[in-house]
Amino acid sequence: MSTAARIGTIVVVGANIAGASAVEMVRREGYDGRLVLVGAEPDLPYERPPLSKDVLLGTMPPEHAYLRDAAFYREQHVELRLGTPAIALDAVARRVRLDGGDELPFDRLLIASGGEARRLSVPGGDLAGISYLRTLPEARALAAQLSAVASSGGRVAIVGAGFIGCEVAAACRALGIDVTLIEALAAPMERVLGDEMGARLASVHRAHGVDLRLGEGVAAFHGVDRVEAVETTGGARIACAAAVVGIGVRPAIDWLEGSGVAPGDGVLADAFCETTASGIFAAGDVANWPYTPPGGGNTERVRLEHWDNALRQGEAAARNLLGRHVPFTPVPYFWSDQYDLKLQYVGYARTWDALVYRGDPAAGGPYAAFYLAEGQIRAALAVNRTHDLVPLKKLIGKRLDPALLADESTELRALAR
Repeated sequence: MSTAARIGTIVVVGANIAGASAVEMVRREGYDGRLVLVGAEPDLPYERPPLSKDVLLGTMPPEHAYLRDAAFYREQHVELRLGTPAIALDAVARRVRLDGGDELPFDRLLIASGGEARRLSVPGGDLAGISYLRTLPEARALAAQLSAVASSGGRVAIVGAGFIGCEVAAACRALGIDVTLIEALAAPMERVLGDEMGARLASVHRAHGVDLRLGEGVAAFHGVDRVEAVETTGGARIACAAAVVGIGVRPAIDWLEGSGVAPGDGVLADAFCETTASGIFAAGDVANWPYTPPGGGNTERVRLEHWDNALRQGEAAARNLLGRHVPFTPVPYFWSDQYDLKLQYVGYARTWDALVYRGDPAAGGPYAAFYLAEGQIRAALAVNRTHDLVPLKKLIGKRLDPALLADESTELRALAR
């Protein structure tokens, strides 16, 4: 009898891209037993990338972000428990307790509970008009608020120049809204792109009219019933009609306290997506797993908050909880749309000792940047070079002459081979 045939019930906690992709994969792999998808939010599983782009701009109705309609889950015999957060796990008794008291027994469990927006704890932080952007309801509310600001005038203050902050700033400028973007680090998206590429991105935002305040945090928000100004740690006071906070995500693991599943900046998982508790797996924003660079190198634990990783890790975890035992060995990938820029990043690099350009970033046209550590390509960034994505992925882990990487007369596809 196959492993899948012996599994009576699979419970997936997390109605997001990781959880939804896992649900689809177990059905594609032939599992026909009981399958339950638990979600803290009332909406069907949806994609998050459009929330800070198309939904804010009004070019996509929020419901178009749904991955599948309700009919799909009925046809696949998936029990949806939406708007019902998981609040506890007993790994020994194999039960998940839901808000309201219901308990779900399981034979296999996938933890895909994702993350929650980090909150800014400063005076005035609870004033009306201060928004966070993580969920579909939050995107709907923020879109309405930005529309009102665009109509009446005024400034939006954005705290944090990571993915969310930069993309919301770009959306605001597209709507004609004045923006002040406040970042404690020396450059936008510095943690991922580094200081040199971050400085280039800062120039892009400034060229589009963003008032960029770098090296400053937020000391307080001011207002009577609604936010009217933000005070920076440098003492500046910036008037605003609304504020958006994007200072990162914390993994949603509070419900796992005392469960027997080991935490560690999320949930610790092995190369097969299995946690420290047998038969319990993790995927997506919550999973902390061992990444080994293609081509060899030191293995390090990572927790990636990207759409592509959640999709692929959800699928890998689904296969492995069915007994396939195939390691999860991706080339990480993410993208970001800001103004007329399509930023596509492949690989993973915390540190590097060389940055090699293909194309001239100063010329304003498409270019790529390679992040090298001891001669090995650890990551690459393509700016408006979507056609290079496939060969760039194949180049991760290789050791090539930097002069060849920079030479436009040598095709990347040839180097990848």
